[in-house]
Amino acid sequence: MPAATAVPAARVPAGGNLAAGVPAARVRAVRRGDEPPRRRLLALAVTGIGVAVALTTTGGAIAAANIGHPRTHVAARSSTAPARVTNVAQGGEIAPLRRVVPPDVLAVAAKPVSAAQVGRIRKLGHVQDVIAVDAGAVQLQGRKVNTFAVDPSLFRSWTPPGTAKDEGLWTALAGGRFIVSETAMETMGLRSGFGYSIVGRTVPQVTMGGAGTLGLPGIDMLVDLKTGAELQLIPRLALLVNAPGANSKQLSAGLKKILGGGVSVLNLHEKKNQVSSGSGRSGSYLDLYKQAATTCPGLSWTVLAAIGQIESDHGRNAGPSSAGALGPMQFMPATWKVYGVDGDGDGKADIMNPYDAVPGAAKYLCANGAGGGGKHLYNAIFRYNHADWYVQKVLNLAKAYARTYS
Repeated sequence: MPAATAVPAARVPAGGNLAAGVPAARVRAVRRGDEPPRRRLLALAVTGIGVAVALTTTGGAIAAANIGHPRTHVAARSSTAPARVTNVAQGGEIAPLRRVVPPDVLAVAAKPVSAAQVGRIRKLGHVQDVIAVDAGAVQLQGRKVNTFAVDPSLFRSWTPPGTAKDEGLWTALAGGRFIVSETAMETMGLRSGFGYSIVGRTVPQVTMGGAGTLGLPGIDMLVDLKTGAELQLIPRLALLVNAPGANSKQLSAGLKKILGGGVSVLNLHEKKNQVSSGSGRSGSYLDLYKQAATTCPGLSWTVLAAIGQIESDHGRNAGPSSAGALGPMQFMPATWKVYGVDGDGDGKADIMNPYDAVPGAAKYLCANGAGGGGKHLYNAIFRYNHADWYVQKVLNLAKAYARTYS
């Protein structure tokens, strides 16, 4: 994570001097400490997250099966085709973000989760990553907002790919600003660079650092750990779990057994917990695969999803591989020079950026006939990695995705 930049003095918008819409008596009570904050925050956090409150904007996560595999890569191809954008692979530059971890489950406990409990969760079937964060409900502009207090350098990997790679957002958060979901920004009329009073145990004025798709139902604001402590959010109240291929019911049962009564567990694969980005951009790998497949008539998004899982577990292990392959779709740099795509319009075809890498994979497959289906698809996947076993794995996993998301 780059060093945090200095934060300019907060500016307060007209009419927004102190917790707009919050009764003055309540603000005074919070400041005096008359209102029991921990009980209030806990109740609001569990209830609000459980019902996915109105200010939610969420991007889903995706994983159909956990198939063990040796590291694979796209074979390099020679071509004299000129690059149309600055190609990151050519200059050896790679994005600072090394991986994106798709969360499969959001769990909110009734009390702080212990290290021992986290350790037991890590031993559940298919679980590969767990992160515990401080959480609670506060008031911003007179509205209840479910909030996480996080370490930016750790938590960014758990957000949708477009948000995870937004250096400005995470630099702002590391610098003591808060960031919100795009829907929260629009609903409350928030403006980046302006100061706002956040009502919790205390009422600090914090500058808004930006907005993005947070990808979690009911969670609409992130603050840094220092601000979270000042607000007295509940330590380690919420958990994100990455468990590709896990049976959702079994995983939920395991979490409830370990975390005890009162826990709320949300399956982030369920449609009701998936909302597209407010800006219209893809909010998850599932969105990216579906969007990229439209660039190649006849190619199913499930094939891209299968390759994305086998190659990097949807960005979780972006390399470099022993052969030198990089990024969520594991391209060899020489191949990327030919097939790299500037999918997010930032002027760079970044081998490490999922917004570029996924459409790059679609371009490569399409150029090798994948849109024709049948033997043409088989041959295109074979060109991606020269092994019959690899083609069979991709096709079988694609069928699993089709069944799961039909």
